[in-house]
Amino acid sequence: MRNLTRRILILTTATAVLMVVAVVASGQKGRATATTLVAPQQPLFSEYRGIRLGMTAEEVRAKLGDPKLKADDQDYYIFSDTESAQFAYDTAHKVVTISTDYVGAGAPDYRNVIGSSIEQTADGSLYKMVRYEAQGFWVSYGRAAANGTVTITIQKIHPLR
Repeated sequence: MRNLTRRILILTTATAVLMVVAVVASGQKGRATATTLVAPQQPLFSEYRGIRLGMTAEEVRAKLGDPKLKADDQDYYIFSDTESAQFAYDTAHKVVTISTDYVGAGAPDYRNVIGSSIEQTADGSLYKMVRYEAQGFWVSYGRAAANGTVTITIQKIHPLR
């Protein structure tokens, strides 16, 4: 149970950080920055375990089984000691965010997620976000230097209000 609580805390923290990045990136629409690239090409990474943005919660659960934690607006799955995922749903119960965490090993190589280059900070962590405006979503890859946890997020780009 302690491990589950720790994983939920890590996932929640990572998701919160990525949501802040998404808000900042939304304000920079059309501009590329050191960590955000607006990409005209086809996405390298657009699904996780066959789950894509826009699928219903029922489709996700039919494909992946019962989640460890379940709510109207999100599901949390633990696939192993090193891999977990969270799916966030909109009010129509359709997937708007897919966030996966890999602790230790098993994460896809960043080149297969966001392309050939990535930003590395002084502490050794890695991060990059790629926006696919035409397809209506962004993908980010982040690896924490301290524990090597990799978080990959796919999220629908929400229109500015």
